[in-house]
Amino acid sequence: MAAAVASISFCGVTHSSSSSERKIYLPSLVSNFNAFKVSTSFSCHSSNFRSSKSTSRFVVHCMSPGSDIPPPVSETKSKFLNAYKRPIPSIYNTVLQELIVQQHLMRYKKTYQYDAVFALGFVTVFDQLMEGYPSDADREAIFQAYVNALNEDPQQYRADAQKLEAWGRAQNPTSLVDFSSKTGEVEDILKDVAARAGGGGNFSYSRFIAVGLFRLLELANATDPTILEKLCAALNINKKSVDRDLDVYRNLLSKLVQAKELLKEYVEREKKKQQERSEPQKANEAVKN
Repeated sequence: MAAAVASISFCGVTHSSSSSERKIYLPSLVSNFNAFKVSTSFSCHSSNFRSSKSTSRFVVHCMSPGSDIPPPVSETKSKFLNAYKRPIPSIYNTVLQELIVQQHLMRYKKTYQYDAVFALGFVTVFDQLMEGYPSDADREAIFQAYVNALNEDPQQYRADAQKLEAWGRAQNPTSLVDFSSKTGEVEDILKDVAARAGGGGNFSYSRFIAVGLFRLLELANATDPTILEKLCAALNINKKSVDRDLDVYRNLLSKLVQAKELLKEYVEREKKKQQERSEPQKANEAVKN
């Protein structure tokens, strides 16, 4: 997957006005991925979540279960902004802006039905993307605002993700794929996913499903590639789609690490320059006094 070159503006991450217009070049976080697509231009708009050309086309009007016409993307973004008003550094804000558009489309698909595997996948993606955020409290507040904006329950997302993670840690590669022959809360959740994916109800495959499965494999230390194949077969999910989406997810994480490292180095350089500029001024003030 070829990496495009992105122009990243780090305005807002430093108080130096002279540096606010500088731009740094590095590989884009995502080259071409509908579910985790990130714009190749990272500009700082604080918490401004305005729709750009790359996202405005996603305003759709489709039918969702139990309702007439779902809200447009702009309404979901507006709800997020109203719930979380603090500035968000551009490197996180851009990812969140693209992600909420994509999840809005997933959320309001006609065949969408919330399930714990989806929740585990989203929580995993969110926590990976927001790792290293300056404030843990703010990161959780963003999570709450994000999920609430989609008219879903952030507490349920967290609780279901933790439930599946605890279950996954207690599994081994064999027991992980044999859920259909066992009883238990998580086993019943997976059986329900398998039934719906097999045509027994509403099911809409998404990249979050793929990441949720990957997380279960990771927790169960299931490193044999055949385990994923068996798990997908047991859940009636297309393994080729899962493989494709996991490849892009790994690529996203790799590029995000690069971007965060570059941001960290840039901020440290600017702080050092500010200190160097302030030292002569302090010396002059000391002489005058």
